[in-house]
Amino acid sequence: MYRKTADFVAEWTRSAEGSLAVFRAITDEKMNVSIVDGHNSLAWLAWHLAGAAAMFGNTVGLQIPAVAHDAPVPSNMAEIVKQYEAIHQAFLHGAPALTDEQMEEAVDSFAGPMPRGAILRMMVDHQTHHRGQMTVLLRQAGLTVPPVSGPTKEMQQ
Repeated sequence: MYRKTADFVAEWTRSAEGSLAVFRAITDEKMNVSIVDGHNSLAWLAWHLAGAAAMFGNTVGLQIPAVAHDAPVPSNMAEIVKQYEAIHQAFLHGAPALTDEQMEEAVDSFAGPMPRGAILRMMVDHQTHHRGQMTVLLRQAGLTVPPVSGPTKEMQQ
């Protein structure tokens, strides 16, 4: 759980920039790659992260541009990147206004009352989980895996 707003903003910045690096590594030709037919594709996962971040942010009282729950996955990665960038910027603009006291204040969420800092921690963990799935799919698709959390295999050769 985040207890300090500055800690959340710093970690969100790193996490969102890592997600954007992964999104930008996805080509339109490979955006529908999934582990097997019927599973989540690279594009679906990216779009899901955009929608989920907006939902988490709005839950804690920030004004984040929402992605409709039933909105279809865009047909190109540039549109997904653009939406996610807007969400990222909205967090950078709005989150610093939260006080440290507000991070510990409980708000209604999909899981019942929870502190804002716990909801935001859950959001970053959720994003990290799906970004990890996406890096495996990038490699499976023959695309370059960006160095999100350290050097990749290609960088060490």
